[in-house]
Amino acid sequence: MDLLPPVIDLGDLTLRRFTDADLAELFQVIGESLEHLSPWMPWAADHSLIATAEFLARRPGRWAGGDFTYAITLDGAIVGTCSLFRGEVTRGAGRGIGYWLHPAATGRGIAARAARALADEAFRLPGVDYVEIVHDPANRASGAVAARLGFTPHGRRPAERLAPAETGEEQVWRLTRPRTATSGTGSPVRTAK
Repeated sequence: MDLLPPVIDLGDLTLRRFTDADLAELFQVIGESLEHLSPWMPWAADHSLIATAEFLARRPGRWAGGDFTYAITLDGAIVGTCSLFRGEVTRGAGRGIGYWLHPAATGRGIAARAARALADEAFRLPGVDYVEIVHDPANRASGAVAARLGFTPHGRRPAERLAPAETGEEQVWRLTRPRTATSGTGSPVRTAK
């Protein structure tokens, strides 16, 4: 079974497993973010205390199955979520990364730091050769995170339009596991696959 640490400490930013005690705070953060999330996240249209409680109740089982969802906390307060998961297209050797932030937390590199931490953790797992970030091409902020982290465009594919701003396409970005090779001097050299 793939296991990730329950807490990833990045200084002022921490990724940590959700608990039932997060219900009120997560519900509030989502509520404050609805205008920001609704264009891209189909689940935002069904925001309710019950839906948030159900989301949290599913986390332990999903974690055991290899879907690692973390609360992104800044100085102890939840400002969003990020996940490392096995997606439909990323079966086997790949994993997907997803994230969203409260609008007050955007533009500060938080999503990039969280996604970088999850990519690093993914490459510590056996058999993971690549990580993908998939988003609607019109969601330029998600694409900027992928590009900033060195993910490269890996194509577009059709997608069902589930949220108001979606275009019916998905942009796929991929980061491959760094390989270690040796130079002519016997010193290790990091190369990308």
